[in-house]
Amino acid sequence: MDKVGTIKGKPHIEQVAPRAAISGGEIAIRGRDFTQNGTGRPQVLFGDQPGSLLLSSPNRIVVRVPEGAVSGELTVDNGSAVSAPVSVAVGITVAENLHPVANPVIDAAGNIYTTFSGGRGQKVPVSVYKIDRSHVMHPFLKDLTNPTGMTYDRDGILYISSRLEGTIYQVTPDGHRSVYAEGMGIATGIAFDQDENLYVGDRSGTIFKINRNRQIFVFATLEPSVSAYHLAFGPGGNLFVTGPTTSSYDHVIRITPAGQVQSFYRGLGRPQGLAFDAQGNLYVAASLAGQRGIIRFTSDAKPELVVSGNGIVGLAFTPYRSMVLTTGNSLIELFMDIEGQPWLP
Repeated sequence: MDKVGTIKGKPHIEQVAPRAAISGGEIAIRGRDFTQNGTGRPQVLFGDQPGSLLLSSPNRIVVRVPEGAVSGELTVDNGSAVSAPVSVAVGITVAENLHPVANPVIDAAGNIYTTFSGGRGQKVPVSVYKIDRSHVMHPFLKDLTNPTGMTYDRDGILYISSRLEGTIYQVTPDGHRSVYAEGMGIATGIAFDQDENLYVGDRSGTIFKINRNRQIFVFATLEPSVSAYHLAFGPGGNLFVTGPTTSSYDHVIRITPAGQVQSFYRGLGRPQGLAFDAQGNLYVAASLAGQRGIIRFTSDAKPELVVSGNGIVGLAFTPYRSMVLTTGNSLIELFMDIEGQPWLP
């Protein structure tokens, strides 16, 4: 045995980062004795499913999570011995053949709502789908062109933006739709503040504020986005905004209640959907140092990749301490034991 009491020659895992991923995501493993006498290639197993090695050395492995992997135990087999297991969380696909471009939303019963947004002006049979807790997908809303951002108010009314029309719609739980506001430019992300003022991101460069009397104000102006603004309220009543530009070194913007625009963090690739947990940590779908997934920021703007995976465009937290991710064509649920921030701060 070696000096720390492990069997010499047996793979020993010291660190796995990140500890959560979706299929196709990359996980880095650090430790020792991953190969026999410094030669050969180890095998990384997610339960009984082998991952694809991208990098292998005696002390470090980078592995791609295979299709069909589930949350459970990760082990390293160097051909003569197998490491002790380490727990990892792997997302479960709950719906496919969709086209979300932003965060999903979750109602009080845990049902998930997401869009089939489509290309500019594209008419689709169903604009918004409801996925129940049994992961059965139901058509919820039809005849809404290019639905993009969604959010709830305190009364459980769903609000949806149409980026083609520049219109914000109210939708009741039974699917009845009415116009809430018009003239919002290329309306994308939407979010309520604690006083139930609604904020709308016009990706051409404006954040609008709509008060409860439906009066419309220009709240802030930003650099235009090539795809969408994504909005979420965080601690202190600050509005956080992402919007991919042509830069590969984009900002997360923080806007104070007085409308002062600040850079919270700069250095993300294509930042999109964002959400807060109950402790005030911010989660953003983006790339950090070339790694795509969900980036978590502490209140002092320190970033960490916590979920690895390509194609993630949005996220939301459920009442069941899981995270729902949207990709370009699917919904994925990932159990990470994180309590999300309530609908309204």
